Amino acid sequence: MTSSKDIFRQNLNEWGRRRIPFVFLIDYLAEKPLAWQVADADAAMVRFDLNGFSNDAVKMPAEPPGSFYFHKKPQSLDDYLPKFNQVKARLKAGDSFLVNLSQPTHIETNLTLSEIYDYSDAPYRMWYRDQFVCFSPEIFIKITGSRISAFPMKGTIDAAIPDAAQVILNDFKEAAEHATIVDLIRNDLSMVAQKVWVERYRYIDQLNTSEKTLLQVSSKIAGALPDDFERNFGDLLLRLLPAGSITGAPKPSTMRIIREAEGYERGYYTGVMGYFDGENFESAVMIRFIEKESEKLVFKSGGGITALSKAADEYQEMIDKVYLPFRHAPHPVH
Repeated sequence: MTSSKDIFRQNLNEWGRRRIPFVFLIDYLAEKPLAWQVADADAAMVRFDLNGFSNDAVKMPAEPPGSFYFHKKPQSLDDYLPKFNQVKARLKAGDSFLVNLSQPTHIETNLTLSEIYDYSDAPYRMWYRDQFVCFSPEIFIKITGSRISAFPMKGTIDAAIPDAAQVILNDFKEAAEHATIVDLIRNDLSMVAQKVWVERYRYIDQLNTSEKTLLQVSSKIAGALPDDFERNFGDLLLRLLPAGSITGAPKPSTMRIIREAEGYERGYYTGVMGYFDGENFESAVMIRFIEKESEKLVFKSGGGITALSKAADEYQEMIDKVYLPFRHAPHPVH
């Protein structure tokens, strides 16, 4: 029996070679990947705007209603601490250098998932069957011709902190964490590219939310694909996944730590979404993710843990990443 992963691989390889535009969605463990030719996306009840490549015929107003509310109901630090300590123990034992620990946060809002999609100011957005919405700032890979590029994000700080950009760039723990991910992504790209190099290292992106402005540290890594690549996007994606920025290093042992420590299913959170327009391939890591579970909403978020991490800081970063990316939003009603 042909698996969903095999069908996904075959479709993306064939559509890529034939230059047929498509859009796709892959869960964290690549157990339920989905792909559609663009003409079939509406019938599949998927809405997407992936860096301007979209099936939205009408653009919604940029500003949300003035009376919306958005309440976070995170787990307590006491509940987070055992999971954090479990990860730290495995780090100290040498089983990993960096572990991305995520947790679900219950939220309450009077906005629908579709409205959150409409009003989100994010380069990569997707809404799927009213099951989840994702508004991601993080590119996974881009491919144009024979050139492949990756843009890992690692390191977040509140822009209101004095000299925030210099604070995070000079932070030893954050620098070590970012270096680990850049090295991991460079090695990952080396599995599919003939030559790989770091083109830009540790630059600042600004993320606007309904509550505050965040600064995020990114890097750009590039490579040259071999002559026999022939747009076999299915083979390439499944070779690279899961994304290193949301697992850690080394991947196999770190994924085992994640499974043991997190205690919940990520599902499509931290998977990858993307498109091919017939010429260019682009994808994003599915972070900043809200999912409907039994008619309640859960926002999944996390951050990288190293041996130098402090529980209170990592807990706060996890909560800071629970937000709505509304650039011109009025203050939500509390």
